[in-house]
Amino acid sequence: MCGIAGIVSRHNIKIEEICSRVTAATRALAHRGPDDEGVEIVAADIDGWNVVFGHRRLSIIDLSAAGHQPMRDPSTGDWITYNGEVFNFREVRARMPETAFHSESDTEVLLAGLARSGVEAVREWRGMFALGWWDASARSLTLIRDRLGIKPLYYYFDGDTFIFASEVRALLATGLVPHRLSRAAIESYLAYGSVQQPLSIVEGVYSVLPGHALEFTAGSKGRIKQHPYWELRALPARDAQPTVDEISALTAEAVKLRLVSDVPVGVFLSGGVDSSAVVALLGRAEAGEIDSFSVCFREEEFSERRYAELIARHYRTRHSTVLLTEGDVLAKLPFALAAMDQPSVDGINSYVVSEAAAQAGLKVAISGLGGDEVFAGYHFFRTAARDERRRRAAQRIPRQLRRAAALAVSGISSGNRATKLQGLLRSEDLGEPVVRLHRRLFTGEQCERLLAPAETDGDSVSGRDLLDAWTARQLANCAEADPVNRASALDLGGYMSNTLLRDTDSMSMAHSLEVRVPLIDHLLVERMLQMEGGKKVRAGEPKWLLAAAAGDLPREIIDRPKRGFELPFRHWLRGALRENIERAFNNPYLDDMFRPGAFRLIWEDFLAGRVSWSRVWSLYVLDEWTRRHLQNR
Repeated sequence: MCGIAGIVSRHNIKIEEICSRVTAATRALAHRGPDDEGVEIVAADIDGWNVVFGHRRLSIIDLSAAGHQPMRDPSTGDWITYNGEVFNFREVRARMPETAFHSESDTEVLLAGLARSGVEAVREWRGMFALGWWDASARSLTLIRDRLGIKPLYYYFDGDTFIFASEVRALLATGLVPHRLSRAAIESYLAYGSVQQPLSIVEGVYSVLPGHALEFTAGSKGRIKQHPYWELRALPARDAQPTVDEISALTAEAVKLRLVSDVPVGVFLSGGVDSSAVVALLGRAEAGEIDSFSVCFREEEFSERRYAELIARHYRTRHSTVLLTEGDVLAKLPFALAAMDQPSVDGINSYVVSEAAAQAGLKVAISGLGGDEVFAGYHFFRTAARDERRRRAAQRIPRQLRRAAALAVSGISSGNRATKLQGLLRSEDLGEPVVRLHRRLFTGEQCERLLAPAETDGDSVSGRDLLDAWTARQLANCAEADPVNRASALDLGGYMSNTLLRDTDSMSMAHSLEVRVPLIDHLLVERMLQMEGGKKVRAGEPKWLLAAAAGDLPREIIDRPKRGFELPFRHWLRGALRENIERAFNNPYLDDMFRPGAFRLIWEDFLAGRVSWSRVWSLYVLDEWTRRHLQNR
């Protein structure tokens, strides 16, 4: 796991200055790779362009200097700067023609494969990756991101300079990217609690899409072309559906494959089915003594300590528990907020458990992330068909009647479910899948009350167009699927990719910790989306397919009520964090984008019990992020 950066620029910037700018980006990525640093001139005066790559290394596979990056292929003159792990690289290497490899790293295998097959080489890779590849013969730069978007990759192009990096903050560190907020990104953040790709919080900075390759070709004018090499699809179930035994074997294989490492590997253990199943499968993979880590709270309604410790005893892991208090959170909060590459309503929990693993000396941890999305664990999977019928029925109700019904609901209840129902009733586009309403943070009407009227902004318009195109593509790729598989595909490409994976990456890498996520291995995801949705859901048996793959989970874990890995912010915002929140809401920094007093109104609604804690927290995080990173705009 590492941090990457690079610049392709015309002669209006001297090559020495380009190297300095790339160095600034790699220094901003130091937390991602404390073991080694490299900045290399990849190409000079290529059709009037210069190319420089940078890299920060976290040594996981082949700890020797032979794995240093940026890495050059001496036979082709190609270069690579690469972040991630391709876990089956030894099998890929064994299938290659006889080649004189100089290291035991996966980086060299990827570089050789790209030289032979171009982007087609990716089809053999199983893992998580984001890379920049300079094809010397084609005089082009290609950025490639893994299929599910586990590893981040961003770019910026102003017509003269193309920049890429693992983090938005690294792009800002070059001094070449204007410090301006994207209104389209803010709108998407308010809607879902995280910025929706391909947008980023910074105007003009975009994410390479999951499963895509982006080619930048130097010439009289730099040209960008992005295309998918893999897509997340949910099609009508086939006759030859996967069996329980096949799913179990794929799950076990995915977990075992994530043990490839030249350093010790640990596991996050919450006590839920996902992480417990991963621990069980690690035991079957003969991983040796397993180090497990969990976070618990004094507030019993949020603490899962009993279940985590039950699994630790059952599978004899070497277990560590981190007890969090209000005071602990307050002390860690500035560091966790500083670790966010983009604002997010989630992620603080990942910061804390990653810190515990890193302090224990680990560089690698395995997570059960993705289990709910792949194995239909959320409550809405059980009601997906019913919810879709209700959505279609609501479409036939005149808008005025729906709005009146929404007002009636708001007068009766103010909880999360009531907010979702109000959103459904108020929605002007009931063609949107219900799963997106389940993920909604602020309704469209609430966003209008928060944001100041928009000015004409060409960049925001183009950003919305990109977002709309990507959303339409995702919807088209699951349009004919059954309700359960449709919800699974949209949640994998939405909430998981935009929030869970992004937060896990930034919060773990803040501690120089690599997190591996076997439950979203792409082969497993493909087969699960080929199984009839109704077969994944059983009354009283949540994620029964995952439990079956684990084999011998204690019934107490399988039968327990589902609870997310959630911090007790509802209590803390009224207690230890209250002073922070009230001080932030008096900050005028965002007044040019938000209506006067908008933050204060949400805070007062929270104190009165009219909105949930997540809405207050999302605005506080946005305020903090912009003041930390864009104040020198």
